[in-house]
Amino acid sequence: MDIITEWGFVFMAMAIVFGLYMTWGIGANDVANAMGTSVGSGAITVKQAIVVAAIFEFAGAFIAGGSVTKTIRKGIIDADAIAGSPELLVYGMLAALLAAAIWLMVASARGWPVSTTHSIVGAIVGFAVAGLGVGSVHWGKIGSIVASWIVSPLVGGTIALLLMMSIRKFIINTEHPFLNARKWGPLYVFLVGWIVSLVTLFKGLKHLKLELSTTESFIWATVIGIVVAAIGKLMIDRVKVDQEADREYHYASVEKVFTPLMIFTAAAMAFAHGSNDVANGIGPLAAVVAVIQSGGEVGQKAGMPLWILALGGFGIVVGLATMGYKVMQTIGTKITELTPTRGYCATLAAATTVVLASKTGLPVSTTQIAVGCVMGVGLARGVGALDLRVIGNIVVSWIVTLPAGAILAALFFFLFKGIFS
Repeated sequence: MDIITEWGFVFMAMAIVFGLYMTWGIGANDVANAMGTSVGSGAITVKQAIVVAAIFEFAGAFIAGGSVTKTIRKGIIDADAIAGSPELLVYGMLAALLAAAIWLMVASARGWPVSTTHSIVGAIVGFAVAGLGVGSVHWGKIGSIVASWIVSPLVGGTIALLLMMSIRKFIINTEHPFLNARKWGPLYVFLVGWIVSLVTLFKGLKHLKLELSTTESFIWATVIGIVVAAIGKLMIDRVKVDQEADREYHYASVEKVFTPLMIFTAAAMAFAHGSNDVANGIGPLAAVVAVIQSGGEVGQKAGMPLWILALGGFGIVVGLATMGYKVMQTIGTKITELTPTRGYCATLAAATTVVLASKTGLPVSTTQIAVGCVMGVGLARGVGALDLRVIGNIVVSWIVTLPAGAILAALFFFLFKGIFS
């Protein structure tokens, strides 16, 4: 308790710096994954992706980032194991942030699309096992998180495959693909606005003092979906048939219809990602702040200060702008060839899966979901459309992430313990 009082300011400053460093890493790696499909399909440029992500990542983190943060902050470690010595939680969370951030920086520099969720969960488990003992970890919670890592890419891939099949049925495999693309396009835009807003409203925006009933949520989501669809229709109506391009590729004009749709799906994916993955950076930061502000109490209910959500959103945006382009190339161009229709299906499926997971409070891996969705879209054209070597390398980088985060966190935990105790 005396350590918390004596070093409180230093711990707070370290938590803010490490939290910013971690959210920078999330922006450089995970957000690049989220925006990679939009850039890889040629729908938007890297600069446009950064602008879209800057607005909607921040909005997702700020408006809907509270629920998952609780899982990262309080769900993984048994509070009783550190009740008598809260400084251990502070050392551990600082160690986890620094360890995960360093690993993300290394991965981003090499263009590896690793999972920030793997990084931070592995780091928290690593310090807990090394510093507090195996019994201090809620292994049941870890089990559900690990299960979600397997289930979520399968769910995302399935949704992407079904969306792709619906586009083939209603648009591509018809007598007049371009006319049908213009006809059905607004409905696909409506889906984007409706799904993302519905799940966000369902989650309950308690930290903004806004709670709606199920019926009210449906009404507001439908209104938002209709508004988004109307804007989408105006953009789609401006698309004209390109006879020259259609000679070379029969569906070139259809793809042009889906280019405006990709802007909406990119925005939805950025919002969904911000609402889920901001927790990886600010969950441990919030834990440290809560312990210091309470004078050393562990396990009490702690609110999520809005300034922490804002800090997380800021760090993510800076990370994407400075280093995100390397990882964007991997997911956007190397797994399978993406066009606006395929990119739309992959991105909407990923956004849907992420916001659903965010509603349940499970910190899923956006990277895995994005890769699963891109694979689902590729499978619509057969296994031969996928680059299995690239997918194999991605899976290996995921496996390495857990132990890397855990080992680094254990080392930093003992370092901080040695310095401050």
